Amino acid sequence: MVQNLHRVVAQVTARIEARSQGDRAAYLDKLAAMRAQGRSRGRLSCTNLAHGFAASGADQSELAALQWPNLAIVSAYNDMLSAHQPLGRFPGLIKLAAREVKATAQFAGGVPAMCDGVTQGQPGMELSLLSRDVIAMSTAIALSHDMFDATLALGVCDKIVPGLLMGALSFGHLPSLFVPAGPMTSGLPNDEKARIRQLYAEGKLGRDDLLKAEMQAYHGPGTCTFYGTANSNQMLMEVMGLHLPGAAFVNPNTPLRDALTAEAARQAGRLARQSAPGVGEMIDARSIVNAIVGLLATGGSTNHTLHIIAIARCAGWIVNWDDFAELSAVVPLLARIYPNGSADVNHFHAAGGMGFLIRELLQGGLLHAQVRTVAGGDLSLYTREPRLADDGGVRWQDAPLESGDEEVLRPLSRPFAPTGGLQLLTGNLGRAVIKVSAVKPQHRLIEAPAMVFDSQEELLTAFKDGRMERDLVAVVRGQGPRANGMPELHKLTPQLGILQDRGFQVALVTDGRMSGASGKVPAAIHVTPEVSQGGALGKLRDGDLIRLDAEAGTLSALVQEDLWAGREVAAVAPSSAGYGREMFGHLRQANNGAEAGAASVF
Repeated sequence: MVQNLHRVVAQVTARIEARSQGDRAAYLDKLAAMRAQGRSRGRLSCTNLAHGFAASGADQSELAALQWPNLAIVSAYNDMLSAHQPLGRFPGLIKLAAREVKATAQFAGGVPAMCDGVTQGQPGMELSLLSRDVIAMSTAIALSHDMFDATLALGVCDKIVPGLLMGALSFGHLPSLFVPAGPMTSGLPNDEKARIRQLYAEGKLGRDDLLKAEMQAYHGPGTCTFYGTANSNQMLMEVMGLHLPGAAFVNPNTPLRDALTAEAARQAGRLARQSAPGVGEMIDARSIVNAIVGLLATGGSTNHTLHIIAIARCAGWIVNWDDFAELSAVVPLLARIYPNGSADVNHFHAAGGMGFLIRELLQGGLLHAQVRTVAGGDLSLYTREPRLADDGGVRWQDAPLESGDEEVLRPLSRPFAPTGGLQLLTGNLGRAVIKVSAVKPQHRLIEAPAMVFDSQEELLTAFKDGRMERDLVAVVRGQGPRANGMPELHKLTPQLGILQDRGFQVALVTDGRMSGASGKVPAAIHVTPEVSQGGALGKLRDGDLIRLDAEAGTLSALVQEDLWAGREVAAVAPSSAGYGREMFGHLRQANNGAEAGAASVF
């Protein structure tokens, strides 16, 4: 089934391995030293141990005897987030299932889980990306009790899964399984939701009508059904072999979802008993390249041009945007899920889902097959999909050989596009990324005057006042990780979309983020260096001509060279206080920049 590895995939993997030799060796030395100390609980004093299982009831004797593996449950549960509300039931399921394989499980710790859907366009969004590093640190704190032999990480959404994995990699000698909750059932179609949002932005619908539509779209437990960062996370965990096969998109509160959760606990117990490789040993350069390929083949979230890099660095791997761009040129687009199409992830799953996708990519030599996975074998195990067995457990069968709907999921022989739709942009404005899988070809080259804003509120006011009724490149600067935490600017999508629909040439350029829901308007995002670090966006003035060419991969201000060289970079307003933002200044100042993962924990 597996074909010879594609030449470019092999080249990028080799380049990552070569540039990472020193960092990876140091990381593996750290893990070897941790593993050499032996089983964690065996190092604890009697007082330490007694504190560690004082409230464990019937599990006390097994924990004291040091014979059974002990599993750490690290969860992002809260009951405000629809995606994480189902996780509240999981610890009970896990503890019962663990005992079936002679293991115990303890709820080791919770991590914060904020919702970008709630904070989008609000002050809290300035904490969103920073929360990923807090989650990583919280995961490390949960595991720091040294009571555990494996980790079960429970999380779904945007910054949460990357943060959980980054934290788990700090205890990379332990096996780690990721346990998702699944997407909510389908509600109001995404195209209709987008139409109503645009009508509201034009003043043609009232707030009551908008809220009614939003409630029809987001209507129950589970993650949002569009293909944003949350569902891109689930794809990544699957293609990296950190889920059980086919676990990503099974709806919550169903017998199959409960069976998968229980089986994850049993598998974690088996891996711990076998002294299987830890997650840090498992995640090699091939796994990281597989993650990038999966992102490109599905048109996934642009946020992962940050998250994959940060995850990789936590395991000693150095990745940059050149790697993404080189792979994007040869990885075809096989899925169209909103905002890259009209279907949602439930439709994608029904059409063949991850099992079909992974088999197609393996057959094309675009994925490394010989990687370690939590399923106990290589990636070929992930060409299967789960079914409920007669005894209430899980059985796996081969994914369908043909797509159930080629408007949503296609074979490698008939892709939606020959490339992954993610492009690196370079020029005198810096380095940036752009996702063009949802941008029509006629909108991929924009040459128009700049309209410069220092906040998204300024842009919204200009739109409301009718000052944006022309060709323009909206530049929203001072939005980088050191400036204000790098919030998403997805709130601007309806206004920019309206201008584009009215026939204007429109693009967005920013040192901030857009979203996993980046859509039809071309957006050059994550521009680095950011303005607060002397980035060239700070030299732009209203009326400067900007050329954004997504096909050629260029982003430039068409300003006379001597004039450009003599300009000073505009000052960035200090980050705002209130809503807890003042507490995170140390994380902002420690941030290493967008192309290094926008992280402060390494």
